[in-house]
Amino acid sequence: MLELHCHTTFSDGTLTPTDLVRTALNAGVRALAITDHDTLSGWEEAYAAAAADLEIVPGVELSTVHNDRSLHVLGFYPNPEKLEPPLRDRVEGRKRRAQKMADRLASLGYPIELPQLGEGMAPGRPHIAKALLNAGHVSSMEEAFDRWLGDNGPAYVCYEKFSAVDGVRLLRDCDAVPVWAHPCLFRGGSVEEVLPELVAAGLMGVEVYHPAHSPSQVDKLKKMCSEYGLLMTGGSDYHGPNPGISGKEETKLNQLKLPLALLEPLQEAARELGRASLGG
Repeated sequence: MLELHCHTTFSDGTLTPTDLVRTALNAGVRALAITDHDTLSGWEEAYAAAAADLEIVPGVELSTVHNDRSLHVLGFYPNPEKLEPPLRDRVEGRKRRAQKMADRLASLGYPIELPQLGEGMAPGRPHIAKALLNAGHVSSMEEAFDRWLGDNGPAYVCYEKFSAVDGVRLLRDCDAVPVWAHPCLFRGGSVEEVLPELVAAGLMGVEVYHPAHSPSQVDKLKKMCSEYGLLMTGGSDYHGPNPGISGKEETKLNQLKLPLALLEPLQEAARELGRASLGG
């Protein structure tokens, strides 16, 4: 009934916020987080589509780097007036990254036309894969990732340097509750090594429940949350139906059947941050 990690067409999802809301309602979701990469632009449409039928949890997923590997940090209930200006810098960085990947593809003999997206949006790898498909260079998006866009592919370009520690601090400064997204997928160090550094920077939670986490990993993360006094969140990391991306098994909304009880501590933490920001 609870989904705290979902993407829309405002980043690398395949459903508009309106369609995501409709799909969530049909799946039995009662509270849905909009956590697009480095943008808050999908919130307004999601709020309008949800009306009184579905609770929208405003969020974001920051693209950061730790030990030279990608590390994502979710931020829940941020103050948009504080967060949107620095996010504009992140979006411009994502645009530069997309252009570099397009330039690499062109040098390999596979020119593409990058899509022109709306305000607060930047092309990601799924957009580039779709451009390769539209140009006739591949027969599927999966092929695009396998041949060029995967993490070790010849056209891959990593994110511009923005440290996870700085990302956590930015979210806290903007009254958001920072949560480490899918920590067991991180390839730059063990959770045991990295978590203390992020906690010291102000991390408040861990995404314990994720389709890629095994039962034993979930148990380990629950124990670590208890040890460090961290919130537990979870979500399907839903990008829409049939993403067609190598290495990303299709997920379904509400597949984890997470209880709404996980939301209340997150909301209380957000209220505490808001009160602290107001000086009381």
